[in-house]
Amino acid sequence: MGGLAMRRKYFFFDIDGTLTNNPQGGNIPASTKAAIRELRRKGHFLAIATGRAYAMAEAYLDEFDFDNMVSDGGNAVTINRKLQGIEPLDKKLAVTLIDECEAKGIPWGVSYENARCRWCKNTAFLKRTRDSYMETKIDPDLDVHELSEIYKVYVCCDEGSETAIQGLKDLPYARYHPDYVFVEPDDKAKGIYKIMDYFHAPYEDVVVFGDGKNDLKMFREEWTSIAMGNAIPELKAKATFVTKSVDDGGIAYACRHFGWIDGDENEAA
Repeated sequence: MGGLAMRRKYFFFDIDGTLTNNPQGGNIPASTKAAIRELRRKGHFLAIATGRAYAMAEAYLDEFDFDNMVSDGGNAVTINRKLQGIEPLDKKLAVTLIDECEAKGIPWGVSYENARCRWCKNTAFLKRTRDSYMETKIDPDLDVHELSEIYKVYVCCDEGSETAIQGLKDLPYARYHPDYVFVEPDDKAKGIYKIMDYFHAPYEDVVVFGDGKNDLKMFREEWTSIAMGNAIPELKAKATFVTKSVDDGGIAYACRHFGWIDGDENEAA
């Protein structure tokens, strides 16, 4: 670096499959924790960029001692530990999708508040998915038409059968479970821009790490985009750099490669 101070970078990390070693959580490798400690020591800005709802991601702010986060797939930002608000899904489109599911007998669930749970009208969704990602509550009188806001919808369908559900064509969705899809915002870049503008920081100093479909829109030419070794092929194709997998010390490897932390990129994770 010729003795010059390193330019401050603004890091935004996806959680599932990037910070953790599983698409629905999992463990955080020791090498990742060490790399983040070193990035902080070097004075870099550290934040989360996740598709998770704020309530499902908040604990990671404490885990990593971060103060800033893009959550809800770009529809919510937290700045200096203060949630700035959550933009819901387009209600008309979400209700149309749910009505279609009802008519076709497709089990579904919905999140309509900032909480660690989803709501269903009956037990069909749980019986189909056996899912434990979040608490599922039953309300036989649930009427989505009466809800003021809808943040996420969960639709049971086998992989490859999504095209048979017309309502999914108008909404962003991702699959993290073999039995259902998450209908959720997928433009994390929108939240990144808001945070960068708040801190009056140049976009070119952004560095994003991701692995999945909902990271595609935050992999942009104006900043540095790093795909994990376990990332989907489409994301790797858009990346500035493809690092090693989560369990192989991918975050530390990339940070050493670019000189953001000390050490040889080829040293053991």
